[in-house]
Amino acid sequence: MMPPSLERNPALDTWLRIDAAGTVTVFTGKVELGQGIKTALARIAADELDVALARVRVHTADTAEGPNELLTVGSNSLEESGTALRIAAAEARAHLLELAAAELGAPVAQLAVDDGTVRAPGVARTTSYFALLGGKRFERRITGDARPKRPDEYRILGRPGARIGMEDIVTGRTVYVQDLRLPGMLHARVLRPPSPTAELVALDDGEVRGMPGVEAVVRDGSFVAVVAARAGQAMAALERLRRAARWAEAERLPEQAQLFAELRAAAPQSFPVIDGTAVDAPVPPIATPPDAAHTLRASYTRPFVMHGSIGPSAALAHEVDGRLTVWTASQGVSPLRISLAQALGIDAERVRVIHVEGPGCYGHNGADDAALDAALLARALPGRPVHVQWTRGDEHAWEPYGPATVVDLQASLDASGAVIDWNHDVRSFAHVSRAFAQGPTTSGLLAAWHRAAPMSRPTPRPVLAYHFGIHRNADPLYAFPRRRVVKHFLAGSPFRTSSLRALGAYANVFAIESFVDELAVAAGEDPLAFRLRQLADPRARDVLTAAAERLGWRTAPRPARSGVGRGLGFARYKNQKSWCAVAVELTVDDATAEVRLARAVIAGDAGQIVDPEGIANQLEGGFVQAASWTLHEQVTFDRTRVTSTDWQSYPILGFAEVPEVETVLLDRPGQPWLGAGEASQGPTAAAIANAIFDATGLRVRDLPLTADRLRSAALV
Repeated sequence: MMPPSLERNPALDTWLRIDAAGTVTVFTGKVELGQGIKTALARIAADELDVALARVRVHTADTAEGPNELLTVGSNSLEESGTALRIAAAEARAHLLELAAAELGAPVAQLAVDDGTVRAPGVARTTSYFALLGGKRFERRITGDARPKRPDEYRILGRPGARIGMEDIVTGRTVYVQDLRLPGMLHARVLRPPSPTAELVALDDGEVRGMPGVEAVVRDGSFVAVVAARAGQAMAALERLRRAARWAEAERLPEQAQLFAELRAAAPQSFPVIDGTAVDAPVPPIATPPDAAHTLRASYTRPFVMHGSIGPSAALAHEVDGRLTVWTASQGVSPLRISLAQALGIDAERVRVIHVEGPGCYGHNGADDAALDAALLARALPGRPVHVQWTRGDEHAWEPYGPATVVDLQASLDASGAVIDWNHDVRSFAHVSRAFAQGPTTSGLLAAWHRAAPMSRPTPRPVLAYHFGIHRNADPLYAFPRRRVVKHFLAGSPFRTSSLRALGAYANVFAIESFVDELAVAAGEDPLAFRLRQLADPRARDVLTAAAERLGWRTAPRPARSGVGRGLGFARYKNQKSWCAVAVELTVDDATAEVRLARAVIAGDAGQIVDPEGIANQLEGGFVQAASWTLHEQVTFDRTRVTSTDWQSYPILGFAEVPEVETVLLDRPGQPWLGAGEASQGPTAAAIANAIFDATGLRVRDLPLTADRLRSAALV
């Protein structure tokens, strides 16, 4: 069966272009988010086509050219786009060799290719891909009949190499969406409401319209923006507008201290999870088995968390002759194109959406919303490019958050210390509210809700698919003989929530792997040995063993409350992608309760390795971000507003807090490529929590694991 990306985009010309100058251009519907997909795809194409890597250019998502691959999410890019490109490149090579055989008068089987030059034995002259096709189109559908190379035929895949664009990134030459400039471009700032339900009552913008450089004040209901010739002028005008606006606000947010009590009190839609898939069926009750020698119960929580991109969201739009072009850091240019067209009331054929890299994404942040902001303003000022830049405060207050979550666990051990019964109940809000096409009256885009003729917000609905959203990684990989896993979906979130890297896997794995350590303590067994005893999957055992051995794991007990601790965490992302184990060593200051990460080892198995540096970067980046979530991050609010609107009130992990990190990659030649971008988040949280317990004897189950939380735990 052909991969879905090829089913949707079967034309070979959609994927590859070869010009007479010797350049091979790869087109992908996926976007570069820092995960290194451009490098991985370039390597695949170069190896399959037998051309030098330096010849390959990668053109990422653009609705005007290249394949429609929907969204870049779920650690699926390499499996989806990489697999599709591998088949497409093999087909292109087969076709080019047929052309070369006719040109050289030799059988295809006798031809050899070196950097696109084709030779035949006994034939003095040569030809090349660039001479055979240069500039022309393939004009062929991909059949899947051509055989891609075997792993032992690869000369680039799996070997170290530089990442595409890295020199530009470190020298500051990379142009991010925040940096885009076009001739005659205007700069815009949007006046956001001060709280989620605030409505604009009055606005005297006369003084602002007369400020230097101000081209327009655009108002459409509660959507208000100022457009100016220069960025500084737009910012000054925004601050003046902010003082001139009067809003009606109400206390509609919960008490932060009561958040998790309210989650528990809310009536959910509940679904049993069977082999990773939620099903619409009665929820079985919890029943302690009669042969249980010991039964434990524990609850774990995660607060609302931001994406925390270093650069606030931005977009650029330009309308010329009724046709709109939008430059955005969105993860899905094709779905966004349809959503923009519906929000604007125009034909999607009149909208082009081009991806431009942004400074971190990590899921559904404000990029799509900024795109609609820019589009609305460009349509208000046709012929002039309009660049929208969000403020830091607006990014923190208005981006979709990763949802707050409660996980309740119960498990029983038999007399031998084996887990014989497992119960997992997870409560949370929607993990997806992206700007998919919602219809003519509904939109997932922020500005669409604030206009004079507002579009309705999408109704959150539970998704029952395999390891999706709330129940992602709720079904543990351990060989527990009896398990009960239940997803409890809550519709009424006080904030807009959506996809944040790893979705529900972060909270679920944090809870599972913390609880497994608690069970190991109850069984009187070393945490590593306890895990290995419950695991049948050999690749799972391999990553756990690799991480522990490289850290120098000792099974002998250490002195209690020594202040130095080690911990483990493990998962296979979605139970079908990369395996990952994290081992951490840290210290806890006895006087301040501050946690200091000292060392971490990440062991990953992502199948056959395409780009070792890329996989290591993904796993290490996931570790750093998860460490930040685990130790620092939470959205704070009062009854009316979000209060964590800057880096002081919403701290993230600093450079000085990043420990020594070592990555061990287990290569599996011949095995499928597996996504690794979200594999290390959950294991990291659990490893840190388990190491804190090892260092202090304190089991802290509520994220983030701050010094205040540790001090409170010590008083219990």
